[in-house]
Amino acid sequence: MIDDELDPLVEKLDLAQKVRLLAGATVWRTHAEPAIGLREMLTSDGPVGVRGEGWDERHTSLTLPSPTGLAASWDEELVERLGALLAAEARRKGVRVLLAPNLNLHRSALGGRHFECFSEDPLLTGRIGAAYIRGVQSGGVAATAKHFTANDSETDRMTVDARVDAQTLHELYLAPFEAAIEAGVWVVMSAYNAVNGTTMSENTLLTDPLKSPWGFDGVVISDWGGVRSTVPSALAAQDLAMPGPNPCWGDALLAAVESGEVPESAVDDKVRRILRLAMRVGALDLEEQQDDVTPASHESGDTALLRQAVAAGCVLLRNEGGLLPLDARKLGRVAVIGPNAAVARIQGGGSAGVYPESVVSPLDGIRVALSGVAEVAYAPGMATSDLPTPLEAANARDPRTGEPGVLVRILDADEREVHAEHRLTGRLLEPTLAEAAATVEVRALLRPGVAGEWRLAIAGWGRVSLEVDGTLLLDEEIPRNTDDPATVHLHPPFRTVSVPLGTGADVELVARRELAHDTGRATVLAADPPRLDDDRELAAAAELARNSDVAIVVVGTTEEIESEGRDRTGLDLPGRQNDLVAAVAAANPRTVVLVNSGGPIAMPWHTRVPALLLTWFPGQQAGHGLADVLFGAAEPGGRLPTTWHETAIAATTPVAGVLDYAEGLHIGYRAWAQRADSPAYWFGHGLGYTTWSYEAISADDPLTVRVRLRNTGPRPGREVVQLYLSRPHTTVPRPHHWLAAYTTATANPGESTEVTLHLTARAYQHWSPAHASWQTEPGSFTLSAGPNANALPLATATEAP
Repeated sequence: MIDDELDPLVEKLDLAQKVRLLAGATVWRTHAEPAIGLREMLTSDGPVGVRGEGWDERHTSLTLPSPTGLAASWDEELVERLGALLAAEARRKGVRVLLAPNLNLHRSALGGRHFECFSEDPLLTGRIGAAYIRGVQSGGVAATAKHFTANDSETDRMTVDARVDAQTLHELYLAPFEAAIEAGVWVVMSAYNAVNGTTMSENTLLTDPLKSPWGFDGVVISDWGGVRSTVPSALAAQDLAMPGPNPCWGDALLAAVESGEVPESAVDDKVRRILRLAMRVGALDLEEQQDDVTPASHESGDTALLRQAVAAGCVLLRNEGGLLPLDARKLGRVAVIGPNAAVARIQGGGSAGVYPESVVSPLDGIRVALSGVAEVAYAPGMATSDLPTPLEAANARDPRTGEPGVLVRILDADEREVHAEHRLTGRLLEPTLAEAAATVEVRALLRPGVAGEWRLAIAGWGRVSLEVDGTLLLDEEIPRNTDDPATVHLHPPFRTVSVPLGTGADVELVARRELAHDTGRATVLAADPPRLDDDRELAAAAELARNSDVAIVVVGTTEEIESEGRDRTGLDLPGRQNDLVAAVAAANPRTVVLVNSGGPIAMPWHTRVPALLLTWFPGQQAGHGLADVLFGAAEPGGRLPTTWHETAIAATTPVAGVLDYAEGLHIGYRAWAQRADSPAYWFGHGLGYTTWSYEAISADDPLTVRVRLRNTGPRPGREVVQLYLSRPHTTVPRPHHWLAAYTTATANPGESTEVTLHLTARAYQHWSPAHASWQTEPGSFTLSAGPNANALPLATATEAP
């Protein structure tokens, strides 16, 4: 029926009009076509929030926990509600297409962007991703399943060729996208990388299996800059090239169609899909179609939902002696320790970043929870990051108005001011540019809080300079050496200078960057006080812990380690955080460690602390949600979405441009199941504040399994019951066992409950390269149930369906 309405619209357009619609109008917007009632569609990065058009700290966004935290909840109903919240945010900002979720897998712990992906398992990723999609699209906003496919690491991501065998490709890396199609996703984003020799914007996988046999009827949008050819990408099932204008499509594509290299029918199919998307999101004026979606505003319950999501995703790895939850009534003094306690990382680095209106740090949340009950004392313990810190409203003033923040001036070639604006941060990613813009200048008054050697810095590509009180200290040309858009526009290199500064008087800082062609969007002015003496701070932290009833240490990663555009070189925590944990644990046996990271880290001390809690990147309500868990107002609901260990067991560095997925089906817990050693913590592991006994399992049929379990602990709780399949005597390549279903159980103390787990026939199947289809190996399979991939106390046999 939709095509019956769309076909006449396509026929109204001439070839030039049709081709014009296939590339972006701007960086974030598609073209409008008034002749057929088509309005432009605004896209925005996700997944933790809806940033809107560009990067502007004055345009704030609700900020969710990272996708690893969402997947750790194993709670599809919660994730769907969060997706609906994002849809309301999108409507508030006029966004019609949200560029999320990321359905790539945690193939290697070294993946730098894993905080933006859900898990190492295709079933969990597919189910959580589908819930996210349903939530977003319930609000009339398109979700985007990305990055199709095998874009599981960041090293050379624009050009790397992922070599993946057919069985592995279908059973692991395509499976979450198939779940997204089944959930009705409206947009799929093709990845930068190649798969098996062909870049994804030209790859036949866009046709088979994506559009047929899966039946995807939406738009295949490119990653930004991902269309790098004319005829090959146009002949593929790539529909929309972003951003615009795109030099490979546009006039070049028009000429290719006119010459017969690309059939006009291919263009018509792409246009029809774009119109179908526009109809779905309310950007196409047809009879009975509403003109627009009603703008939404923040609701009072939004932050409560974000707070709930923090607790739901927290994974309690250890709780020896039942140290958690802490009884606030028995606490006199609480030590809170670590740089991440006062300034937590609430989100990962890269294009997904948003600007929250406010952030509750772990220290703030603990102080609020213990107000009037116990003393809360803080010690940083050390400094962890060498990355310069951009100026912000807390430490800089606009020299023109005196307001907190900075003054941004746009100058022409004669250094005349053509535009000026007040901004709240020294990290300027997208200033307002006038037509005659030649230079961007960031100017601020800094009042040093401590005397000593301050490190001042500027970042940007091209010609940059830095003045301090009228004295030129830096003047340098920084040549651009990358085409990766995340690096070009978000992470330009810094140049630093050390300057002795006293207290009591303002210092004027002026950073300038020449706006030359292809030098990106970012200009950063940063200032850092004299670096802490780690030995002194470690000793102070240990002394504070020794004289407190309990010590809460927050450790974590930095933007240098976990960010889009680069993979990790190892899993060690930055700085001397391992020394900090060891010193505090030695000083106080009642030590709780909170890990603030998006993915696995090495924790050589993990067995020497009684309580260990993973917080992921928890979003803007971090502190309140963590305090709820620490003091028992909420149970830590999370279970590991990926296996944690000290080392990574799959490489992310290509060899001669090729990244060989030689491990095949064996990633994450599947790989560890084949090894003689064990990881630190298995996929699916997580403790609540009660205990459970698994009592019985039965299979009504191969697709329906019942598990009985009992709450053997002191308080009500929630358990994630996991069901794994294995094939003891298989004749085809298979993992040792694989997640086939999961559900949740709730019960009061001493209460027994029974849950039903529903499997699909696909759970038993394998992809057969010989048949190029899914096949079922007849015979007996083992069904095993338990709380994680290595603790499976119940088992029963069944026949393949």
